[in-house]
Amino acid sequence: METIDKFIDYLSHEKKYSFQTIRAYKKDIESFATFYKKEYNLSIDHKDIEYNSIRTWIIYLSNNGISNRSINRKISSLKSYYKFLLQLNLIDSFPLKRYKPLKENKEFSVPFSKKEMEDFFGNYEYKKDYPSFLSYIIIDFLYSTGVRLSELITIKMNSVDFINNQITVLGKRNKERIIPLLPNIVSLLKEYIIQRNEIENSASTDYLFITPKGNKLYSSYIYKIVNELLGSVSSKKKKSPHILRHTFASHLLNKGADLNSIKDLLGHSSLSSTQYYTHNSIEKIQKMYEKTHPREINE
Repeated sequence: METIDKFIDYLSHEKKYSFQTIRAYKKDIESFATFYKKEYNLSIDHKDIEYNSIRTWIIYLSNNGISNRSINRKISSLKSYYKFLLQLNLIDSFPLKRYKPLKENKEFSVPFSKKEMEDFFGNYEYKKDYPSFLSYIIIDFLYSTGVRLSELITIKMNSVDFINNQITVLGKRNKERIIPLLPNIVSLLKEYIIQRNEIENSASTDYLFITPKGNKLYSSYIYKIVNELLGSVSSKKKKSPHILRHTFASHLLNKGADLNSIKDLLGHSSLSSTQYYTHNSIEKIQKMYEKTHPREINE
């Protein structure tokens, strides 16, 4: 549709959103467009679009098992789309002003324990071949830096600063941040780059982490590595790059790091986002407080 294409172009060139974010927006909007066309035989950009029609879609999604969190995200995409149309005077009124976000049940991901990570690094012996070494450094890099999966995939060779032992990461909404590198990661990266440069076609790409065939890494490849390697030390049902990010933040907090520092390392725009990762640590602190506070002891 022409208006959807214009909106996607706006997100790309004006808002400078990442490819992953733009793809999510487009998928949400096209999903509603397909439903709306089938249900009402109308385009979603007609001037008299009403909230009740969108509400019908919300009910449809809910009845089909879509979580409130996912529905809220889809509606957020629609909000941005209709605000864009309103700015261009392509619709007469904003159809989502009556929408109130659905209540979400908080789901806290359980991070890997310190022992699980110690068991992995203490027992995993990577071979000298590139695939084995790549798998190992991906786990270590995710745990040592706390980067997002999308950030790991898009790191460039020139993003690594071996003089100052730091790396520049391009985060959400193209915001750059600098993350210090631990000595062990610096050593691993230097060894990795030697092996990387021996891969056929490696010179044709400037991405730091590439597959054994010399191509850019992709999400399913990394998910498979995380599940297979950490499955040897953890029985947790959910094992993912995001859990390693959560683990990074939780372990820093348990060691005494302050929330603001963790926020900056994770690339969050507000502390409220960072506090999500600290849920389990806060529970641990609360139990310790209740157990050791003098008033509790004296009773």
